[in-house]
Amino acid sequence: MVKISKEAALEYHECGRPGKIEVKPTKAYRTQTDLSLAYSPGVAYPCLEIQNDPNNAYKYTDKGNLVAVISNGTAVLGLGDIGAMSGKPVMEGKGLLFKIYGGIDVFDIEVNEKDPEKFCEAVERIAPTFGGINLEDIKAPECFYIEERLKRTLDIPVMHDDQHGTAIISAAGLKNALEVIGKDIDKVKIVVNGAGAAAISCTKLYMALGARKENIVMLDSKGVISSDREDLNEQKRFFATDRRDVHTLAEAVNGADVFVGLSKGNVLSKDMVKTMAKDPVIFALANPVPEISYEDAMEARPDVLMSTGRTDYPNQINNVIGFPYIFRGALDVHATAINEEMKMAAVLAIAELAKQPVPDVVNDVYKVNNLTFGRQYFIPKPVDPRLITEVSAAVAQAAIKSGVARKNIEDWDNYKNSLTVLLGQETKLTQKLYATAAAHPQRVVFAEAIHPTMLKAAVQAKNEGICQPILLGNDEVIEKLAKSLDLSLEGIEIINLRHPSEQERRERYAHILTEKRQRDGYTFQEANDKMFERNYFGMMMVETGEADAFITGLYTKYSNTIKVVNEVIGIRPEYKHFGTMHIINSPRGTLYVGDTLVNENPDTDTLVDIAKLSANCARFFNEKPVISMISHSNFGSSQSDGALKVRKAVEKMQELYPDLAIDGEMQIGFALNRELRDEQYPFTRLKGQEVNTLVFPNLTSARSSYKMLQMLDSNVEIIGPIQMGLNKAIHFIDFGASVRDVVNIVAVAAIDAYVDKIKKQINNTPA
Repeated sequence: MVKISKEAALEYHECGRPGKIEVKPTKAYRTQTDLSLAYSPGVAYPCLEIQNDPNNAYKYTDKGNLVAVISNGTAVLGLGDIGAMSGKPVMEGKGLLFKIYGGIDVFDIEVNEKDPEKFCEAVERIAPTFGGINLEDIKAPECFYIEERLKRTLDIPVMHDDQHGTAIISAAGLKNALEVIGKDIDKVKIVVNGAGAAAISCTKLYMALGARKENIVMLDSKGVISSDREDLNEQKRFFATDRRDVHTLAEAVNGADVFVGLSKGNVLSKDMVKTMAKDPVIFALANPVPEISYEDAMEARPDVLMSTGRTDYPNQINNVIGFPYIFRGALDVHATAINEEMKMAAVLAIAELAKQPVPDVVNDVYKVNNLTFGRQYFIPKPVDPRLITEVSAAVAQAAIKSGVARKNIEDWDNYKNSLTVLLGQETKLTQKLYATAAAHPQRVVFAEAIHPTMLKAAVQAKNEGICQPILLGNDEVIEKLAKSLDLSLEGIEIINLRHPSEQERRERYAHILTEKRQRDGYTFQEANDKMFERNYFGMMMVETGEADAFITGLYTKYSNTIKVVNEVIGIRPEYKHFGTMHIINSPRGTLYVGDTLVNENPDTDTLVDIAKLSANCARFFNEKPVISMISHSNFGSSQSDGALKVRKAVEKMQELYPDLAIDGEMQIGFALNRELRDEQYPFTRLKGQEVNTLVFPNLTSARSSYKMLQMLDSNVEIIGPIQMGLNKAIHFIDFGASVRDVVNIVAVAAIDAYVDKIKKQINNTPA
């Protein structure tokens, strides 16, 4: 576990802007018109619409995406009653988790009131602001009364996450753990150490799953909760046992199948664990020190199935697996409550997700290759990107079915897609790319199939239906790697280009290349030698039509790849140069950036070709190109050679394409600020238009620009490089690209190949 020092924690919260959250505007506000629409007089119209129908608040305000995280600071983490203000960093942290995992806005509200009646009155008065209320860090038993009353008096979802979040995640974990070892929940003996809000809620949910009350023993700080005790509140009394043979924890766990700890650290000894039943399930959830350490539990009983609340051990029970997605689903159907049906739907969705193949991003974060359902993995990891779609959709469906939803969802696939876009897991552009590629899957050659990233991407692309992969490399090595990564290669072709069985094909390719390049000094022997290289061999597959597209770049230097592509594939006859483009998807929109890979210091003619290619590439993605040619100067303010070549390129482009929206040379600030550009340079051909395509004066500036954005803003998605101007669909990937990056390029390559086929069919069709 990472050690966190006091100094590091305080610096984290203090440095830069104090705290962890902020409020940002979501509408334009730069002009007087914008401000008049946002406030007076325009704001009066939505106010009146809401007065006519209160549900219009979901339509015209952020109510439907706004949750209050409310606490009185009486049970803050393991710190106890430290007061409302002292608990504020925790509430801000909860708000941060809501935002990054569920896309939900949060106001944290610390109420300096311990009296449950007065606390409820305060919450009830501010409730109209919110679409949901998350009660946090309120001590028992007051938390039970507070939640029940607010659920009764308010018409929005209310959930005390300390109770129900832990209950939902641990119930999903218990369901799966028992499935792994083949035990029935209605037969197992369960010991719950702790009798606070979380313990009560957890145990009730276990009973909803089928656990029998007579098989449950609960303990508090005074020992076993038995029916002969007179110091029990209503919640504890419900779980009081009639057994007279158990008084201590040691006696309770003897022969038990399940131990759930929601108490304090180091109370469960190794000797106690040794007395438990075969294949014991231990959920030691005290934080930061569990009731028994993972190491001690495993040493005592190697057959144990273990969960803790810590990130550094398997099967972490973490509330973040639940609450963002439960509220997301509830908010999206404008639910009036979070009821038992919705909680159970979340339990079942989380449990089912752990049984599905694990996304590559999860394996990468945890530095493993093959997380699969079993003893070491029966609860989804918090970083699993599918949680928002599966859990939120399940909760929303349960809300609709149980009658607490005010809004219906009819297209569930579209709803799930919108959730992936919301969190930046996908964008509308990538969704469209995948859907288009899947409609016409092409044969795509993967040059470096012995690289784990490339192999994972090939399998994922096949599973997405994007392409029919062809893997180049040693078949034995690839199959061994696939086995270690737990990847299925069923239906995927592997070509060992160096195998004797491929001699005829290598020689055939060599003859074709020799004939094509004989005026460049090529001999057959030289060409034949090159066919032992995957880039030459793979590109020849595309050149001869034995494949449709080719992906390379993880191993090979760009300069070498560019040399090969020039020799084998060549540039389209209408151009003298080719280049690459990167697409930048950001909150402000999509930008197309060229050239990002090929032409180091382009002259005027090369810039003209890059501008033409960039315009066509934008059109390829169904965008009308609005192009700014970038420089350090604005419209002649500098006479340097660098500015002059851009200026001349603009003049040529405007002469060749009088209807094309292109202008420059201009600085990046004017290119991306329409108001400033139009005010300072009203003569520009771009007047009134938002630039979506940027052509940079050299490779350094183009590459540095998109790389800097990628590193500085996690909300920015980069797709590329996308080749522009080659005769065939040959595409490169950046060194260090992720699986997702590669799959994105595969989708582009597949579409590129299909479009090229259609063009050729049209051109070959008799008039």
